[in-house]
Amino acid sequence: MNTVKKIALAMVVVLPAFAHAGEAKVKWHDFNDYRDVRPGNNSPKGAFHKNVAKNFEKHFKKLAEQLPEGYTFNVEVTDLDLAGDVQFGGMNELRIIKPIYFPRIDFNYSVTDKDGKVVSEASDVKLKDMGFMDCIKMGRDEAYYYDKRLITDWFEDELLPSLNSAQS
Repeated sequence: MNTVKKIALAMVVVLPAFAHAGEAKVKWHDFNDYRDVRPGNNSPKGAFHKNVAKNFEKHFKKLAEQLPEGYTFNVEVTDLDLAGDVQFGGMNELRIIKPIYFPRIDFNYSVTDKDGKVVSEASDVKLKDMGFMDCIKMGRDEAYYYDKRLITDWFEDELLPSLNSAQS
């Protein structure tokens, strides 16, 4: 038992040293103007849009945690086309995931440092993944998995390296 307490104490002391403190701010447009953010008939449109916003905002915040302390990742989502397509299945409308219904997201972003200075920005970033079903799916039950992976790949492959080279 004494060893468990020592490990727990070490984690409390050491883990914050590895934590980053970047934050994210997300701005949405009217969901009805986006390419495809339609719910199936199992949820009302307003509730579905709130759920989408909540899930994506949480994901952007999780990504922003990788930024240095005091940095802010500002995102304005200008268009969204969720993976899949809502189709009629008898009496029900269901979102069907097939390779031809690939995820897309368009957005503007800026990253500011703790002094509010813009360190990276771009307008009209357009992401799409036409081979989204060709990769192994690691988070089977995660909502909007393919859409979030698209954003994560861009963040890790494009944004973080550009910030690291700018800081060097």
